[in-house]
Amino acid sequence: MSNEEFIQAHANDDVRQLALKAHGIEGIDLPFVLDQIAGRQTAKRKLPSWAAVSGVIYPPHLSMEQCSSERTAQYKAEIISLLTPHSSLHTLTDLTGGFGVDFSFMSRSFKHAVYVERQEKLCDIAKENFRLLGLDNAEVVCGDGEEYLWQMDKADVIYLDPARRDSNGAKTFAISDCTPDVVTLLPLLLQKATVVIVKLSPMLDWRKAIADIGEEYVREVHIVSVDNECKELLLLITSQQTTPPALFCVNFTGDKVSTLKSPLITPQCPRVANVSLSSSPLYLYEPNASIMKAGCFDVLSDKYEGVVKIAQNSHLFISEALVEDFPGRTFSIDATTSLNKKELRRALSGINSANITTRNFPLPVSDLRKRLKLKDGGDTYIFATTDNNDAHILYICAKLS
Repeated sequence: MSNEEFIQAHANDDVRQLALKAHGIEGIDLPFVLDQIAGRQTAKRKLPSWAAVSGVIYPPHLSMEQCSSERTAQYKAEIISLLTPHSSLHTLTDLTGGFGVDFSFMSRSFKHAVYVERQEKLCDIAKENFRLLGLDNAEVVCGDGEEYLWQMDKADVIYLDPARRDSNGAKTFAISDCTPDVVTLLPLLLQKATVVIVKLSPMLDWRKAIADIGEEYVREVHIVSVDNECKELLLLITSQQTTPPALFCVNFTGDKVSTLKSPLITPQCPRVANVSLSSSPLYLYEPNASIMKAGCFDVLSDKYEGVVKIAQNSHLFISEALVEDFPGRTFSIDATTSLNKKELRRALSGINSANITTRNFPLPVSDLRKRLKLKDGGDTYIFATTDNNDAHILYICAKLS
């Protein structure tokens, strides 16, 4: 049996169990076939268009988990397509090629695209995969991206995804701690490219990233989430600003995409509700992960009429009328209560379990759950927060979307 036959025969098997069962089979490169089976299984979920192409080679598990998803890679390609007409996009240079997912999607907008990667094995994989994917415009360069930057010709776009682990394997979140160091290389990057796109850790403070690079150079910031989990922080950097800098909060859920655009630097002063326990808002909204990361709550108040923030630091919104397209989770409010025992008993009557969230509240979820004597899960959602009058308040809700 060949490697490919083995892969096809065990395509849906549990890789860990297969590693034990298949140990010692002659003629099979076991580490390779296990990587391919695991990689194809991941690709079906993460890179469906790649998974549909026979013969694509997948790297070890860690590289597969760290690579971009198809949807976030497509989004980068969409960003590029909006920069300038396709006829003007001649060259893309990706200085941190990796597995090549981002490169494969972005490169289709260019006449010529250069993939640079220091690991020879990844370069060999990229050459074969790009051929299978029909990327005839791709050039693979095996070498150090920073060294290549010094000697390369000018490109329309340079893309970097700096390594976010130090020499000991620990995660790093500051730009200056990543490799290559974009801040140090910025003058050279802007000399070599019209636009520089940098992908950074979603854990990084985007305001600090702008300050480190220089506000005058940052044209756009994109905070990208998938299924309400923040995945990427993208910076578009140019030497000359032709439009006011902007912040984009993006969340992909299935086939749907939610995008909120905001001025890059905004005052953090959304309209705040004068909420008391006697008031009766009907709907509660929790902004998606990208908006939470960005903190651009004032834009929500401006864009969605009738939607107001519960309190300055609570990051939850309420309204009397339902807003259908709010970028986040939407709930109907069944009851509102303080922490008074009698009120709690009345509001929680018949409820044995709930999903609890705390925002600007003195108790963590675990302590509040014990106090309320509720199990985790179910169809009830409780949001514990502090209102604009500094009163602790619980919203008992049902999820709408």
